[in-house]
Amino acid sequence: MGSRVERQPHNHELVPLAALMSRELKSEKTEKPFVRYGSAAQSRKGEDYFLMKTDCQRVHGDPSSTFSVFGVFDGHNGDAAAIYSRDNLLNHILDAIPIGLKRDEWLQALPRAMVAGFVKTDKQFQSKGLTSGTTATFVIVDRWTVTVASVGDSRCILDTPDGVVSVLTVDHRLEENTEERERVTASGGEVGRLNVIGGPEIGPLRCWPGGLCLSRSIGDMDVGEFIVPIPHVKQVKLSKGCGRLIIASDGIWDALTSEIAASACRGLPSELAARQVVKEALRTRGLKDDTTCVVVDIVQPDNNLLPPPSPPPKTRSKLRSLLFKVKFRGSASKLSKKLSAVNIVEELFEEGSAMLAERLGNDNTSNSTRSGLFMCAVCQVDLAATEGISATNSKPWQGPFLCAACRDKKDAMEGKRPSGIKVI
Repeated sequence: MGSRVERQPHNHELVPLAALMSRELKSEKTEKPFVRYGSAAQSRKGEDYFLMKTDCQRVHGDPSSTFSVFGVFDGHNGDAAAIYSRDNLLNHILDAIPIGLKRDEWLQALPRAMVAGFVKTDKQFQSKGLTSGTTATFVIVDRWTVTVASVGDSRCILDTPDGVVSVLTVDHRLEENTEERERVTASGGEVGRLNVIGGPEIGPLRCWPGGLCLSRSIGDMDVGEFIVPIPHVKQVKLSKGCGRLIIASDGIWDALTSEIAASACRGLPSELAARQVVKEALRTRGLKDDTTCVVVDIVQPDNNLLPPPSPPPKTRSKLRSLLFKVKFRGSASKLSKKLSAVNIVEELFEEGSAMLAERLGNDNTSNSTRSGLFMCAVCQVDLAATEGISATNSKPWQGPFLCAACRDKKDAMEGKRPSGIKVI
């Protein structure tokens, strides 16, 4: 009794071991969801490719650091850029993340690494002299945190148990994106419709030279550097233990709205869900383009809960959007749709600027190596202290630093100088 009286002023509470174990088990379930996934595709031109990989590790040999990767790549003018991006983009992203970070630090560094990885993939593919291009929607799932990076018009949506559908990407179509049209023209490109001599303008808005309908992609070296590979990035966290991602090429989205795609497959397991979305798109529009869909379910290990089979009544409340939690976001793209699922999804980060210096940040701590040399923030080559060129003009002594080739590419993307890459 005396011992217990002496400890009371310190407010130490005795907790039964069973309660501690229960808390630990509950925490473990919350932190390690099951990731179930499936895919389906119908080919017309053979230029769509996808990636599904669930055995990646932040720390090699540590199963607790496992994360999953999913991607859809819709190629055009050939499939070379889509194949190259599928095979190399993940490694380029991981190369841009400093070694030895804790999980929360790793997740915080991921958006910037995705920007560097996309630009490096574009730069290295263009060095091959091939004129193919591709969209890229790339998703990393680490426990309950979902990070999505995208260029082009392959979309990723999130469907939650309450039936709220949220778009996690921004379509970079010149026809629909006013900001991107203004950026392309300001950087030296021309935007207009196909003009047949002696006839009216037809078709969607395109960028000239090249005639591409997109303002962002990987590859497309024959179009101009104002078609940039800098992705829109969004990072969210599921906080109620269930969510479904639908990642698909425009063969799906030209036929179905996000809400129809989600409702068409509610209640189905992921593999059947992907097939159902493709089937619904083909039923609506026919096979006019490559049509690819990847469905990812993120659920509690002891919970088979899937999004409900029938959509709830459509009610829109301003209060719901006001109550939605935003922990952190950068200067997000105005075109990005705000998530509205109260207490279901927490938005951690969003940024869509096409300016490379803004996306790489101003922290030079990740640009030095153990040897004392500086490192290019994009391609990770070692630089002597006198070789690195700052990505920011306002503070040239401050990182991140770029090698001469990456600085030339940055200037070309901003319209400050013509691209140094020539098509042979």
